[in-house]
Amino acid sequence: MTEQYKQILVDYPRSKIKRITLNRPEKRNPLSNIIRGEIFDALQKADMNYDVHVTILRGAGVCFSAGYDLRENNAINRPYWTPTAYYANWPRHVNLLWSMMADMAKPIIAQVHGYCLAGGSELASSCDLVYVAEDAQIGYPPVRSMMPPDLQYPTYIMGLRAAMEFMLTGSSISGTEAVRVGWANKAFPANELEERTLEMAEKVSKIPPDLQILNKRSVWQAMEIMGYRTQIRAGYNLHTLGSYQKSSREFFKSISEGGDALKKAWSERDGKWGDYRTSKDKKEK
Repeated sequence: MTEQYKQILVDYPRSKIKRITLNRPEKRNPLSNIIRGEIFDALQKADMNYDVHVTILRGAGVCFSAGYDLRENNAINRPYWTPTAYYANWPRHVNLLWSMMADMAKPIIAQVHGYCLAGGSELASSCDLVYVAEDAQIGYPPVRSMMPPDLQYPTYIMGLRAAMEFMLTGSSISGTEAVRVGWANKAFPANELEERTLEMAEKVSKIPPDLQILNKRSVWQAMEIMGYRTQIRAGYNLHTLGSYQKSSREFFKSISEGGDALKKAWSERDGKWGDYRTSKDKKEK
């Protein structure tokens, strides 16, 4: 079975398992409007395919995803129309798509290695299960220079103290730490991640889809009763307010200058912490 896309790859590595690979490794798999539309098309096809019981979502190359594609005009050619005021259009649009993942019938597994940042961490957080490499880096660095997350997942998934530190520093957590705070299910050595994720997918695939849809729904329904979706929607205004702050506007101006302005802005922002692209390990590689 072949499904042709521009920015993702689709394969079926084992019986009843579909796998979607974000395939812009040279750019660290940024979440453009194109790639998000293709992800959801492939997920919806999996939901309608009786022979697929579970889908794995992963990234090609050195990481899962470094976040939204800030080099493209994300105001045009969006994969989903959002009926709301212009100022809150982006976060509401993004989260309607992420919410669709919870509403789908088939379980979705995130296989996370390397960077899983900003929008990439939102995409992984919206999956039903998350398996990570021990040395993965999960973070939302835009809190340092732009705004809080579009999908404000940290508090519900990680708890008060871990979420507060995550949000107030913008620092990443390792795959091992992500398991400890409840963001991920299990962490494995990077060279074992693919095989171990497939093993977990096989376990999930053994339950018939007509039962699995109820099992999945029961968990997400409980989250909604506890206020998860309401809290996410309430976050639209906070995210949008961030883009109007003096610090944020100055940052957006600096990255709009073209050329290597975006790389320079990231380096200036993260150099204060010595992490991400400014880390010592990064420079040595």
